[in-house]
Amino acid sequence: MDLFKFFSKQSSKDVAKERLKLILIQDRNSISPEVLESIREDMLKVISKYIEIDDEDVDIKMSSVEEIEGMSPALIASIPIKRIKNNK
Repeated sequence: MDLFKFFSKQSSKDVAKERLKLILIQDRNSISPEVLESIREDMLKVISKYIEIDDEDVDIKMSSVEEIEGMSPALIASIPIKRIKNNK
């Protein structure tokens, strides 16, 4: 692993390529940006009951993962946690 590449910022070409991949994945799975945003809001509402999260840095996107039969859609979520709430 090249540590310099790991910590360097992505070039605009790489960012554009990643965005295009996400658009294609969403299009293939017939999920509109509005539906993805609704999923995001619902997930954050439920998670916020139990965990204090950083709403600004939440990243939820569609991706694809390789399975036995081939590629399959996946919902990838990165949700920064501030603290766990003590709900009893």
